[in-house]
Amino acid sequence: MQYSTLVTLALATLSVAAPTPLKARGVLGTQSYDDLSVSGGVAGDALNEVLAKLPIDTSDLANVDQADIDFLGDVNDIANDAETEAFNVAIAAATGDEKVALQNGKIKNKVLKLEATVLQLQAQAAQGKDTSAKLAEETKKLNNNIALDKAAAGQPSTFLSFDAQAGSGAVAAAPAADDGAAADDATADDATADDATADDDTEEVEVCTTKRVKKSKL
Repeated sequence: MQYSTLVTLALATLSVAAPTPLKARGVLGTQSYDDLSVSGGVAGDALNEVLAKLPIDTSDLANVDQADIDFLGDVNDIANDAETEAFNVAIAAATGDEKVALQNGKIKNKVLKLEATVLQLQAQAAQGKDTSAKLAEETKKLNNNIALDKAAAGQPSTFLSFDAQAGSGAVAAAPAADDGAAADDATADDATADDATADDDTEEVEVCTTKRVKKSKL
């Protein structure tokens, strides 16, 4: 009888002492756009470069911390701002090889922006939110730009500095998608321009193949 009581007490103690599984804490922290950017170097391996910058555990998306989910949304915002306020402006003023390198940098920036968005939507889906339609749309855009990056493999790619930060918690709700950037992301499935493709996309394909977080701090 005494032995049975001791065993029961021991088991109860073990049950109370057993560690409770904890949800993974945020791993992405706070980073500047310049630290996150993959636009420099050469084209061809943008996706792997981005994944190294965003070490989310894709085998356990249900436990991605909310801070990291928010961070990924910030990355989308600041990369979009860098595209419209830095890359598009520089490309419009450039010619020749300089323009090619800027276009390649812009494509790599798109891969950063879209991969962050896809990871965010995947994590939200794993945690019960219906993101299926948006995820399909953004995945298609991502794959298009990965194809463009690979088509330009080995070509110089230009990094542009941009003053913005992700992960500060101070990012305003993302504005309606910029018409130019949104159309620009939706490139042809096979990376071949056609009449239905936005003008900016056509330019990118041809070149490659021959919120907003306020300044001073996405």
